[in-house]
Amino acid sequence: MLDHITPENLLFLDIETVSGYPDYSSLPETMKKLWDKKAAWIGEEGQSPAEVYQKAGIYAEFGKIVCISVGFVFKSDGEYAARIKSLAGDDEKLILKAFCDLLENFGRKKDFTLCAHNGKEFDFPYIARRMLIHGISLPAILDVAGKKPWEVKFADTLELWKFGDFKHYTSLELLAALFNIPTPKDDIDGSM
Repeated sequence: MLDHITPENLLFLDIETVSGYPDYSSLPETMKKLWDKKAAWIGEEGQSPAEVYQKAGIYAEFGKIVCISVGFVFKSDGEYAARIKSLAGDDEKLILKAFCDLLENFGRKKDFTLCAHNGKEFDFPYIARRMLIHGISLPAILDVAGKKPWEVKFADTLELWKFGDFKHYTSLELLAALFNIPTPKDDIDGSM
């Protein structure tokens, strides 16, 4: 399927996000007004902005990253092995700066592609948006403005599994089960 990409040249990632403020009542007035407008578009009929606020964490403008986990595979004695690292904490800016450093260090060793499940629709743009909000320069791999599609170094397992079917969605949990791949996320899902 992807003959031009080897497993050793993929940097896998997954982010965990939460709302930027603990609850709707904690939002500053300006952000509250802006959330009210957003909630009118994304909420269901009859839902108040406060009720819709439980979804704030999935919007980079109203959420924040609390964890970025990355992993890569390498060959050791002819066998594949993996390394995984999680950058987590309360200070999103520190997490993002550490992630930039990680990308820079990994990029010194090899040309690589970022890989995530639904990464093109969620993880990659969310990270880039939050970096800009914090005034952090985008690493070259995330700075995709003006690039041709074949120049963008993103692999998305959800997109690959769709095989061009735009209405299809398969969770990472289901794909892992189908291919008998153990997952540490058996006890939690994206809604949590």
